[in-house]
Amino acid sequence: MKIQVLGASGEVGRSGFLADCDGTKLLLDYGVKLGRRGVPPEYPMHVKPRDVDGVIISHAHLDHSGNVPSLFMGGATDAFATPPTFDLSKLLIEDMLRIGKNSYAFDLPEVNNMMRNGREVGYREKVRKGGAEFQLLESGHVLGGSTVLLESGGKRVFYTGDIKTNGSRMLREADLDVGDIDLLITESTYSQSEQKPRAESERELVDFANEVTDRKGTIFIPSFSVERSQEIACILKNANFKHRIIMDGMALKVNKIMFKHPDYLRDPRVFAEAINGALEIREHTERKKAMEEPCAVISPAGMLVGGNAVFYLQELAFNSKNGIALVSYQGEGTPGRRLLDTGKVQARGKELKVAAEVKQFSFSGHAGRSELFDMVGKIGGNPRVLTVHGDADSCTKFASEITERFGFKAHAPSAGETVDV
Repeated sequence: MKIQVLGASGEVGRSGFLADCDGTKLLLDYGVKLGRRGVPPEYPMHVKPRDVDGVIISHAHLDHSGNVPSLFMGGATDAFATPPTFDLSKLLIEDMLRIGKNSYAFDLPEVNNMMRNGREVGYREKVRKGGAEFQLLESGHVLGGSTVLLESGGKRVFYTGDIKTNGSRMLREADLDVGDIDLLITESTYSQSEQKPRAESERELVDFANEVTDRKGTIFIPSFSVERSQEIACILKNANFKHRIIMDGMALKVNKIMFKHPDYLRDPRVFAEAINGALEIREHTERKKAMEEPCAVISPAGMLVGGNAVFYLQELAFNSKNGIALVSYQGEGTPGRRLLDTGKVQARGKELKVAAEVKQFSFSGHAGRSELFDMVGKIGGNPRVLTVHGDADSCTKFASEITERFGFKAHAPSAGETVDV
């Protein structure tokens, strides 16, 4: 078996790996890296659709799924993923196309073609495709998210995609029972930093929400629509938050998808109670009325890039009794990062100082340093290791530390590099 790295080295985004399994060629993810507005998207190395026998989508986030429809332009191959991953991928890719307005080589017909050629795969279900066999395992990262265990010619590859080994309030722990492995392809996003314990982050968020509403303010929580918005609603509900919880934007569509797939949740009952107890905003006229009393507002976008978050930001940012809780990663150049760094936002045609209290909380969907090392320590055999999906330092330092700690031959690969398994 040969694995070719298609994504750029030392960055997060445009993930993709091409596995040649005794002549059967399978893609492991095929993502897109979105830039700031006006900046063209970036893609993995081009793969001709006719040269691919199938694509395995680890999870729905666009840096792993966003370029998959390009494989269905004028042709078709097999796409494999869990049922929630297909539903969420379709939602996110269609939204990407709507916002991008002709920035992509494909459009809705190719997305629909991808869905028509999709084969739903359950966790631990063995799938045979030509000279390859693979399974999808729980990753703990996002609803329906999976790692990939690929076998061919007596060799075994374990691809983590994005992984959160401890899971979350919404998701079960990652399934790491994979046996002996010949090649490990692991994300490295937070390999050089520890994650704050989830319980501590939850407690701090709830305390802040109570402080804000006790002074008759509204707490605004811009959140990623997939998983994070729902997790925050569950946290507030579990803490018996005494004020109204408002949900808005694409998170409402994600709610429906999550209700459709309860078996992929840690506790469907807890999820249902939190979402059914929230006020869902359907019309613009409902927004101001909903905030007439102290409340918590959960709305995408998590980095304050577009979406209904812009409305809530401009309504709430300039009153000191209100609070803004940033619970999602804030990328370079985004309004959320600018708010954190400068305390200012673009509003009313100019840059203005925010009066609301702003705090950031750690709710990453990725494994931190300790979790990643624990995961590598549980891998059997004497695998080669490729460290990917992180900045240059995170990938290269993680590889060196893996070699030093476990004796495995590890390195951060370059785009276009091919590894013999």
